[in-house]
Amino acid sequence: MHVGQEMSFVENLRLDVRQQDGLAKAFASFAHRRRVKGLEGQGSRSFASQVAKPTGKEIKVPEALYGGTGNYASALFLTAAKGNVLDKVETEIKTVVEASKKSPMFSQFIKDLSVPKETRVKAITEIFAEAGFCDVTKNFLTVLADNGRLKYIEHIAERFVDLTMAHKGEVKVVVRTVIPLPEKEEKELIETLQDILGKNKTILVEQKVIDPIMGGLVIEFGQKVFDMSIRTRVKQMESFLRQPLEF
Repeated sequence: MHVGQEMSFVENLRLDVRQQDGLAKAFASFAHRRRVKGLEGQGSRSFASQVAKPTGKEIKVPEALYGGTGNYASALFLTAAKGNVLDKVETEIKTVVEASKKSPMFSQFIKDLSVPKETRVKAITEIFAEAGFCDVTKNFLTVLADNGRLKYIEHIAERFVDLTMAHKGEVKVVVRTVIPLPEKEEKELIETLQDILGKNKTILVEQKVIDPIMGGLVIEFGQKVFDMSIRTRVKQMESFLRQPLEF
């Protein structure tokens, strides 16, 4: 990509996100700066090389994650925990994901590997420095850009949030119903779940109203699913009735 093409791309990126919240100013600022000293010519980097200095307290991930996204999420968690910036990093990573959903141009930018590595790194470095992100988040996003892994940011963010929730003793519970649960029933559900999971857990309920279940409810947390929907009961009854009778 030539300089003219690069600037055209960046200008389009700026115009696409100028109405978005949070990062608009940072994108606009990047459009006026064409070079960042010291970034060009760098090879692929490992986030491990940018981990914060140990605090003297051993920090471990609260649960083991596997695969590429799990490795990145675990590295980010350890770095943020050692730097005592877990909450800030979580907020900033979520901001990046939301920006990718709101801005088609930004979404294309992080997914398109035809964009030269130097351009990706330059853009990410300037954009998130201008947005005031902390060093841990900026370094992490720069490494993803350098390694061509920005397109996985949403999955990495999801797994990172899983780690931060586990670290804080939080459990996300998704409840699917045809109509929203009344406040009293939600409270009773939380009390029941705390009896199961432990009083030291903080239950975070997310209600999702969907018609297909026909009635009843479906509760999901962790790897567990409790399906008490009318739709499932109807299917079970239908399966039972189709079985041959034995005399």
